[in-house]
Amino acid sequence: MKQKLYLAALAALPLLFSCAQGGAQTATSLFWRSDSLQVKEIVSEQAVQYNFVGHHGAAVENSMCALRIYFNDSGAIDVYSKSGAQMELLKYHWYPTAKQMAEEGAGCDEYLVGKTVGLGGIALWDGEKEVKLVATKGRTARVGQLKGGSYAEMIAYGVMYKGEPVDISIRVEMKDNSRVAKVVATELGGRKVQFLTGVNYHKGETVEFGKKYISVWGIHPADVSQNPCELGGGMWFKPRKFLAPEQTADMVRIISKPASRIETQVVAASIKEDQLNSAEKFAAYMRK
Repeated sequence: MKQKLYLAALAALPLLFSCAQGGAQTATSLFWRSDSLQVKEIVSEQAVQYNFVGHHGAAVENSMCALRIYFNDSGAIDVYSKSGAQMELLKYHWYPTAKQMAEEGAGCDEYLVGKTVGLGGIALWDGEKEVKLVATKGRTARVGQLKGGSYAEMIAYGVMYKGEPVDISIRVEMKDNSRVAKVVATELGGRKVQFLTGVNYHKGETVEFGKKYISVWGIHPADVSQNPCELGGGMWFKPRKFLAPEQTADMVRIISKPASRIETQVVAASIKEDQLNSAEKFAAYMRK
């Protein structure tokens, strides 16, 4: 009898392990392309390591999408869209093949940031113009766990702002069992600055925004993918912390009132998923 119970327990182990793995709702990825070994931190005196760091920066994912922060001066956050069926960062490193997308249900890199800050990325505003996060004293990328989730962070040191250097952190936090990501931007010395953020869009996309939200839906121009699909990008923000939203030629942007720290919430969606898979559904979700 004991032997039968023992054998039954052994047979159940793969299932238990699978359930434990499948229950994971967030994950991170950060590595040098030269060796592909996962690390928790990259500290670089050379501020632009875009072409040498895996998926161009620090990345974090939940069950619905992955977000990466570029390891360059752009301050941009980019999106990897998913169906919601599986965790994918560690498996595909952001770039699945066409075969993996067709046969394994892998997601896609079809969100085109261009020269903007993308989905909730960060720049500064000097009162007249956008100031990119040009780091004169190096840059640090980090990933890690937080209570009930995971985060990715990029810090730019020595960004010249109104004649003085500031150190700016962009941190993307994802919680388990939620599709919403929080973006936190901080001036690490406590100096008050004006942050610029928002959601980018392209010609032909559906754009909607109000005093507390931004909603964008449509097809991004073909870049990596040759078969682009409809994507959604949205943001919630506290209106008392920001000036009124403004629509430019390529994004709906918001500029903060002077502050040393701001927070927004961002959401990505795709026609590949079962939930927010249309412009109407996505806009309705963001209005709430």
